[in-house]
Amino acid sequence: MLKKKKAHRMSSEINAGSMADIAFLLLIFFLVTTQISEDKGLLVKLPPWSTEPPPDFKANSRNLYSVLVNAQNQLLVRGNPMDIEMLKENTKLFISNPRQESDKSTSPQEAIVSLKNDRGTKYSTYLRVYNELQAAYAELRNELALKKHAKEFEFLSDSQKKEIREAIPLIISEAEPTAFGEEK
Repeated sequence: MLKKKKAHRMSSEINAGSMADIAFLLLIFFLVTTQISEDKGLLVKLPPWSTEPPPDFKANSRNLYSVLVNAQNQLLVRGNPMDIEMLKENTKLFISNPRQESDKSTSPQEAIVSLKNDRGTKYSTYLRVYNELQAAYAELRNELALKKHAKEFEFLSDSQKKEIREAIPLIISEAEPTAFGEEK
């Protein structure tokens, strides 16, 4: 009778020794099969870190194209209000200066686009403005590539791309954002 009772007790127990192994295998399975979304952002090459203060640089105001975005997501370009839709064309005109006007840059190599935003600026507005500025440079490079090599910029050889980049260098300077609502 004692043996019968012992056998009965053994059958009612659950062997939990392999439960940890199964849980570990499931954890590994889900870690391996889950796709982790990549962070998206702007591809910007930053200067190397230096403890030395930057040298004083005085740019000719004629070559400076200042773009300010305030907390209400409005643009002020060289002191004048502007719609974002007009920014790309005006930036292209400033950089290339086809009519050699005195209020635009002396050459594409000398043109500096300065972007400053308010801390209250919406990120979507900042991205739209930044994309418009980069699109202006991209179109100018593409136009020059078509003129010089009869090909679009993306289809040029590396040496030809380098030549175009030297003729129209992408110079966008970003200033530190101002405090919320402060527009100076």
